[in-house]
Amino acid sequence: MTYLEYFELTQEPFSNAPVSRFYYNSSQHSQALTRLLHTVSYMKGLSVLIGDIGAGKTTLARRMLDSLPEDEYEAALLVIIHSGITANWLLKRIALQLGVENPAQEKLALLSQLYQRLLQIYESGKKAVVLIDEAQMLETRELMEEFRGLLNLEVPERKLISFVFFGLPEIEKNLKLDPPLAQRVAMRYRLEPFTADSTEAYIKHRLRLAGCPRMPFTPDAIEALHRRSGGTPRVINTLCDNALFEAFLARTPDIGAPLIEQIANNLGLETGLHGKKGAAQAVAPPVPASAPAPVVAPAAPTAPGAPYASLAAAQPRPMVMPAVTPIVPSQANRRIEPRPTPPVAAPIPEIAKPPVPPVPPVTEDSVPEAALPEASIVEDDVEIVTSPEAPIDAAMVEVQPPAAPPLTPGEEFELPVEDEPHAEPPVVEAQAAAPEAATDPEAPSAASPPNPNAPNPADPSAQAQNPQNPQAPGGTKPAGRGVDLAEIDRYLEGLNKL
Repeated sequence: MTYLEYFELTQEPFSNAPVSRFYYNSSQHSQALTRLLHTVSYMKGLSVLIGDIGAGKTTLARRMLDSLPEDEYEAALLVIIHSGITANWLLKRIALQLGVENPAQEKLALLSQLYQRLLQIYESGKKAVVLIDEAQMLETRELMEEFRGLLNLEVPERKLISFVFFGLPEIEKNLKLDPPLAQRVAMRYRLEPFTADSTEAYIKHRLRLAGCPRMPFTPDAIEALHRRSGGTPRVINTLCDNALFEAFLARTPDIGAPLIEQIANNLGLETGLHGKKGAAQAVAPPVPASAPAPVVAPAAPTAPGAPYASLAAAQPRPMVMPAVTPIVPSQANRRIEPRPTPPVAAPIPEIAKPPVPPVPPVTEDSVPEAALPEASIVEDDVEIVTSPEAPIDAAMVEVQPPAAPPLTPGEEFELPVEDEPHAEPPVVEAQAAAPEAATDPEAPSAASPPNPNAPNPADPSAQAQNPQNPQAPGGTKPAGRGVDLAEIDRYLEGLNKL
């Protein structure tokens, strides 16, 4: 015996296959179908039907295809099963569905064949309609542009082809890829989840078409079905089909809420998350923060053939875990020892520093000239003039005496000497040497013969006996002396050091 025979059913009432015989014409499905038939009847161009997962879009598409008379429409249903399709593949499929034989590989030739076929359909008094299921798979702008180009094929009276898109809410984003196509949408309708009354009517409609003589689901089971499915037809079918089978295994003619809750938990269904996001928070009652949340023990798996009679009448008994209070040691039982206070170091007094008198800036004028070295005093007084035309002659060098520094009242100035004080060096000019030699009676004349008794200047013994030689013993320095090149070299060496 099968569960169909147990519940006296002729066929599966809750199959998820899109069987047109089990189509449930709810109020919103009826309105959606009426609007879609209106747009294709007047060849409006493009219509869009939007619905969540399991809302019944495919069933409605097949219902619409069956509702189009063959003598008035050349209709076709195209299901998109992959998002990687190309525009050329799409045009070929549309051409084949509308009756184009041997579609060309080249795009321009294929469009020409499709246009000629649409003209034939128009001349025969029919209307070309193509239904696109799972249209959210059309994710490229190129595909959207192809649909816009096909909608531009028209005659003066009307368009040559109409399209109806059935898809998830993501299809709205795909239409925005081509704004001109989005402007050509003539009708847009959205399927909403079932209400509680619609859910009960849907279940009864399916059981009646399957030949069930009575209603096996209790009212609390209908309420649990709507709450756990969120009003989504596909989820309702899954829960009801499993409930019939489990009741058959338990040999239970009536199905209650506990069995529905158990099946929903086994399928991993969360309350209210089917059809609309965020519905679980609105349906599930909030749990107070102070009270512990009840923990429901999962149902133990039961072997096939075990008795299920107690499932329909028994209510789930939640296992409430008592609140556990953490054990904290009492303050009276604890021995608190005082903590030693760390010593505080005395602050170190600051040592006052004596004020530092300001140092006046040192300039060239503030330094007395007496403190300067001797070379810096005579630096500006010694001038060596060289002529580029004639070589330097020692006789032409004039040495000026160093200028005396300015004297203050009551101060005497003495030139620094190295060995002993001497007179200020006179100015010697080479040109005056010749007259002095002429007036000196003792000077030897160039015309007179040499004196054989005169001492030889080159003889060292003679230089030693010469009383005019300052280096000779007992010799004295002459009153006047000529240019001393060694002294000039010392002046120049001092200047270079500075």
